Amino acid sequence: MYSIVAHLDDASTADLVEAVAAILTELARRPAPESAAACMELTETLATATDQAEYTMAAMIGVVDRVGEMKRWGLPSTQAWLRCHLGMREGRARERIALARQLPRLTQVSKRMAAGELSHGYAATIAGAVTRLNDPDCGVAEQILLDAADDGLSAAKVARLAAKIHDMIAEHNGTDQPPEEAARGYQRSWVTASRSLDGGCYLKGWLNPEDAAIWDGTLGPLAKPAGTDDRRDLSERTAAALSTVLSRGHKNTKVTVIVDLETLTGGDTPARLLDGTPVPAAQARRIALTAGVSPLILGPGNLPLYLGHTVRLATSGQRRVLETLYTTCAVQGCQVPGFLCEVDHVDGWALGNSPTDIDKLTLCCGWHNRWKHTNPGQMHIRHSNGRYIYRALPPDDIRKERPKDPEWLNRSDDPWRQSA
Repeated sequence: MYSIVAHLDDASTADLVEAVAAILTELARRPAPESAAACMELTETLATATDQAEYTMAAMIGVVDRVGEMKRWGLPSTQAWLRCHLGMREGRARERIALARQLPRLTQVSKRMAAGELSHGYAATIAGAVTRLNDPDCGVAEQILLDAADDGLSAAKVARLAAKIHDMIAEHNGTDQPPEEAARGYQRSWVTASRSLDGGCYLKGWLNPEDAAIWDGTLGPLAKPAGTDDRRDLSERTAAALSTVLSRGHKNTKVTVIVDLETLTGGDTPARLLDGTPVPAAQARRIALTAGVSPLILGPGNLPLYLGHTVRLATSGQRRVLETLYTTCAVQGCQVPGFLCEVDHVDGWALGNSPTDIDKLTLCCGWHNRWKHTNPGQMHIRHSNGRYIYRALPPDDIRKERPKDPEWLNRSDDPWRQSA
């Protein structure tokens, strides 16, 4: 137990944050009160304070995002910072970034959230809804959604209303001949994709009139019923039509399925995709019947053999091997898929002397590949189980300050330590 004395008028922002952190640490150590009524009351008070903390954190995230401070730490984006350093899920990170970026435009939301009069759930929903709207439409959308919240609609129902905000704004404008910008709604078409737990994908988006015409003209004929026995509804037929177009339109698209020889010859061991998604053995054998099969021989320690070259660029065979070993960029926390990464010489390419051997190559996204070259002192490299693992270190000026903390010196897992 220890006491905290904070003079609010004289305390700095850092002092207040430290005080809040200390109070929450102590609060977490205590058991919940036995009275259920007291728990309800205290929970509501704590929830309001948490919403205000979210507002403060959004303002700070906005500064980091605007200045680009995360890039000094070897992180390509604000989302990567929230995901890697704060452990946020991707959806949660996107939600907080949207709130941080939109709060300057949402004057009413900002004022009410800071006063503890609007929950984070409502604020995040409104921020997400106005992301692609221009400033005049943003003001209209903010008022519509706040009115809905004041009328008692739950955050979930406000979110459903936000999905139709484009139509709501058009109805609000209500003129016979709306201005061209208002008639277009969103300035650009957009589509978002989020993965489900079973490896599937949810799609959500909006197409401007031109792109909508292309959509209808391309998928419409393919989405018609295949016959009288076709019991699929229009949504199912449209999804099948989209898959057909994508598979036909991208002739060079490839899907890597990793399968054991035993599975190909009748075994039950599932195959897998590069992201680890399992593929049933029977389905893997069906795929092998119609797909090109390329054997990949791995030696001890999962090191590929017989693919080394001393030329500047990696061969296509080496790249295929690397895409099998690295599902994502080699930098810890970077989620750029391996097939979108560049082949990186681990020891650098100097005057053509560094070999382009498979055991000296890895996959690195374009941003981190350039960052590693320009900030070699901030990249720690280690080799484990046949793979290279990169770790971006903080800037030198911050690392010089950290060793003053004796507890940090004894931590083997601290991200600022340079030794593996």
